[in-house]
Amino acid sequence: MAREDRPSEASARRSPETTSGATASLRDSTHQSKGGGAVGLPRQSPLFHAEHAERYERQEWIKRYQEQFGCRLIVVIDVLFGDSAILLEELLYDADPEQDLQMILYSPGGDGELAVRMVRSLQARCRELTVVVPDQAKSAATILAMGAHKILMGPTSDLGPVDPQFQVGSPGHTGLVSAKDMIAAVEAAERAVAAKPDTFPLHAALLSDVTALQVQQARSSLLRTGDLVKEALKSHPGRSQAEVETLYRRLRKPLISLPRDHSAVFGYDDALKAGLPVEKADPRGEQWQLIWRLFSKYIVMGAGPGMSVFEGEKASRITRYQGASAP
Repeated sequence: MAREDRPSEASARRSPETTSGATASLRDSTHQSKGGGAVGLPRQSPLFHAEHAERYERQEWIKRYQEQFGCRLIVVIDVLFGDSAILLEELLYDADPEQDLQMILYSPGGDGELAVRMVRSLQARCRELTVVVPDQAKSAATILAMGAHKILMGPTSDLGPVDPQFQVGSPGHTGLVSAKDMIAAVEAAERAVAAKPDTFPLHAALLSDVTALQVQQARSSLLRTGDLVKEALKSHPGRSQAEVETLYRRLRKPLISLPRDHSAVFGYDDALKAGLPVEKADPRGEQWQLIWRLFSKYIVMGAGPGMSVFEGEKASRITRYQGASAP
């Protein structure tokens, strides 16, 4: 959950899909044909519209979902670092605070401090907030979900341990490492070197991407984790302080102190038992079917490591970072 910057815009490998800004509906304008009939045509030029046709199609699915379920829908697929909060604001700039807001969230985690800021912003822009988890929302993404009125989960949904994460590696080849794993690896190396000093070069090479400062940040971040969980829980405007403390006590063991592996599964039944406001989606129901069809479009694009998606009916920004493979 320590803050790290994303790759710079200059280093990101771009495609036509990575441009950003407000986008128009497929049915934005009508033109009169020579015969006098109305012909529905997009307002964009033919080539520009063709380049972004897949984006407009996804936005039509978002609009369809909104009309069907009477809410605003946004999609966030990202590691929660750097400019995630700014890109989220782009999706919320004209949100109606009297309207329900739903967010499809797919993330391996990131910066817990940032996650708290994001859920506060979401709650300030709606009447009721629902975080929809079609696949995984781990670590910092779980912290974000804790601040929602509802968490919608299906058979594939997974929350997870909220231990801090750090980006390690060389530019363009970074990966996420949990604070617990980083500290455990360093401590294991220290014990091994103390027992056999001649193994120092080997362990130094194995941990070459980890600095002493990162290890200290990892230890400090672990101490901060409980406070972040409480801050996220307090973001729900209807929770009393007593309810926050009760929920925290129930969540502390399964999500903070007990898990030894950052990938530990925390599904619907676990979340319900812990007291989180989860709703179980019917995989055969229309709502989950619409969610999954929309989510599948992002998966086919290659959504996941190396790709950032922030998309709504009007705004869209998709970035593929250097080193990511094209779909």
